[in-house]
Amino acid sequence: MKDKDSFKDFINYVLIIVLFILAGLVIYPVLYAIIYGILIAYIFFPVHKYLRKKMKSEFWSALIVCLGLIIIIIAAIILIFGLVFNQIVNLYLFLQKIDIVDILRKTLPTFLTSSGISENVIGSLNTYVSGLIANSLRTFTKIISDLPNIIIQLAVVIFTFFFALKDGEKTIEYFKSVSPVKKETEDKVFKQFKEVTNSVLIGQIFVGIIQGIVAGIGYFIFGVPNATLLTFITIVTAMIPVVGAWLVWVPVDIYLFASGNTAAGVGLLIYGVVLVSWIDNLVRTIIISRKTEINLWVVLIGMLGGLIFFGFIGFLIGPLILAYVLLVIEIYRKNTDGESNNLIFKKSE
Repeated sequence: MKDKDSFKDFINYVLIIVLFILAGLVIYPVLYAIIYGILIAYIFFPVHKYLRKKMKSEFWSALIVCLGLIIIIIAAIILIFGLVFNQIVNLYLFLQKIDIVDILRKTLPTFLTSSGISENVIGSLNTYVSGLIANSLRTFTKIISDLPNIIIQLAVVIFTFFFALKDGEKTIEYFKSVSPVKKETEDKVFKQFKEVTNSVLIGQIFVGIIQGIVAGIGYFIFGVPNATLLTFITIVTAMIPVVGAWLVWVPVDIYLFASGNTAAGVGLLIYGVVLVSWIDNLVRTIIISRKTEINLWVVLIGMLGGLIFFGFIGFLIGPLILAYVLLVIEIYRKNTDGESNNLIFKKSE
């Protein structure tokens, strides 16, 4: 009889494992879309919360916020996508016309430009820049060919966003009810999640977007060619730790000087040092230090490692993983080995 019961238990466990594997296979192709939907819902939740109080309806407030986001996305695609594509083409044609080697010769010190090594380096740089623009065009073409898949991913993001707004609080309470972790530890985990998420979303991504936009305003003021495209590139680099917006605006400023636009070069240099760098060095540091108690080094390492392993979503996942590891270590450090399990896990009834 025991053997028969054991065999039934074994079959049940196998079926449950197979079921979870199949569920994982279903979710995996749209996993990143689900994560993005949850993150966007987290960002817009204060808006939903405000409308919910006014309308007394979770469904209608979530629907209005969701429709508003869809309108913003469609408007951004219509207004920006075509313009950026045109500027990529224009930049490619522009780089074909200018002599990057000659510009660098004028910019670099004489002892560097006189050596044979510098000629090879400059020539390689010229080839690299042209190849980079050509790859951007190929990437754009690939995006067009992958449009059906992109539409599906966007649909998943929107549905996840809507239901995360509408039922997010109930879902969190449900997971808390079935969690084996003690309430004290649960509170620490959610507090850590909120701190790290706010730190990364506001201190890194949001400030990076603001910094890129501020740099873009400078490009337009001082007449930099292809300013819209350069603004988008600056936004991306500004969100990456250590790299920063300077990776774009400094070479642009060097180009202005080398091409004879001295007044614009001086103006952009002052603008970049005073405004763009100020946002990066002061505002981001203040926000990150106030939003989280985690060491800034841990946040930066988590973001860079997450970016390499997970892609863009790793900006948030990387620091969260490290934060949870540190949280577990801290719990065990503060308690003896015999008490640790009692602290972390609920007692079985």
